[in-house]
Amino acid sequence: MNKLKKNNVVTFPGKISESEREIEAIVFAAAEPLSLETIESKISKKIDVLKTLEKLKNFYSNRGINLVCISNKWSFRTAENLSSLMSQQKTVEKKLSKAAIETLAIIVYHQPVTRSEIEEIRGVAFGTNTLEILMELNWVRPLGRKDVPGKPIQYGTSEDFLSHFNLQKLTDLPTVDELGSAGLIDTSNVDASIFGTGKFFKEKQEVKKENIYSEIDEMLSGTLKNEEDE
Repeated sequence: MNKLKKNNVVTFPGKISESEREIEAIVFAAAEPLSLETIESKISKKIDVLKTLEKLKNFYSNRGINLVCISNKWSFRTAENLSSLMSQQKTVEKKLSKAAIETLAIIVYHQPVTRSEIEEIRGVAFGTNTLEILMELNWVRPLGRKDVPGKPIQYGTSEDFLSHFNLQKLTDLPTVDELGSAGLIDTSNVDASIFGTGKFFKEKQEVKKENIYSEIDEMLSGTLKNEEDE
């Protein structure tokens, strides 16, 4: 309450009227700013609402909360110079979606990789917000453009990614076999293409290539033998 001091005598302002109390309560309890017309429709007596609001505004001008009028609508707000006291910091934990996790895994093991390459590996298109989420976490960053028609952006991991997962370098990342041995994934169901640049994948590719060549040799040898027999 405002105090007035004159000749070393402290006096307090008189009580506010019933109408002022009503308007004060209406504005205070409102979930959103109220127009003059809305306030007028709620009070029990017909008075000069605008004049009363201005009086209340002056009354609250030096208090912790202020009565303000913005865009012709009235509301109570924390005094501007005290707003910093109302701020509160808290950590909100969010789980990554399946699409975000798969996208991150592909970027980690295939980098640098373009958006279209990610979609080709996943076998499905994904929303732009998937990459945005990973970039907001500062785990993924642009790594320039690929030298192909269209110059698509390539993506890779950041230093924050290594720091968050306690990795010194990308080669410290586990292979699919190591993940399976640790019981973190089911190697019988995992799509190895997600782990494209891991050493295990290269080994599998070499074995697969040798198998293909041996199968071609066997097929050709069998064909030639049949021709000779004929």
